[in-house]
Amino acid sequence: MTEVSSLTGRLLVATPALADPNFDRAVVLVLDHDDEGSLGVVLNRPTPVGVGDILEGWAALAGEPGVVFQGGPVSLDSALGVGVIPGEEETPDGTAPRAGGRTGSRDPLGFRRVHGAIGLVDLETPPELLAAALGSLRIFAGYAGWGPGQLEDELADGAWYVVDSEPGDVSSPVPESLWRAVLRRQRSELAMVATYADDPSLN
Repeated sequence: MTEVSSLTGRLLVATPALADPNFDRAVVLVLDHDDEGSLGVVLNRPTPVGVGDILEGWAALAGEPGVVFQGGPVSLDSALGVGVIPGEEETPDGTAPRAGGRTGSRDPLGFRRVHGAIGLVDLETPPELLAAALGSLRIFAGYAGWGPGQLEDELADGAWYVVDSEPGDVSSPVPESLWRAVLRRQRSELAMVATYADDPSLN
């Protein structure tokens, strides 16, 4: 089994074989992965709801398209903010420091770094405290969650490709093409999967 923290900050890209309609062609950013389970948000499910319709103060900071995204099937009535703030400090092992509460951290109030430049935005924080620092912001309704060992089982069943994320994935202006774009940039046979037809029977 992989080290429990190893998937945090990485992308789960749905394989063509994944049958769950909630995750058809989904690209999931893993925000937390440990022995208690996993949590992430689907990056390529925009909704018709504008950010300003539910979180007026954050609308000006949300990138194009300025809509709420469906982050997954769990807790659809809750909002989650994911932002990018460049310039993280790195610890000697090459990873970003564990976010949350280290005195002297350079991260602004209301931002908890998850991996590299990517972090969670506390939507209770006044937006103006983060406006100058945020490189991008996306608002999600709901999230994707897995219990202990559940994601590992799905990986073993071939439901997901695991690839590295890039900060721009969070704020892709054309989220509908993100599945193909992420696969296409892989330097492996995964780049060929990007050519799969939307209807699997046509492959």
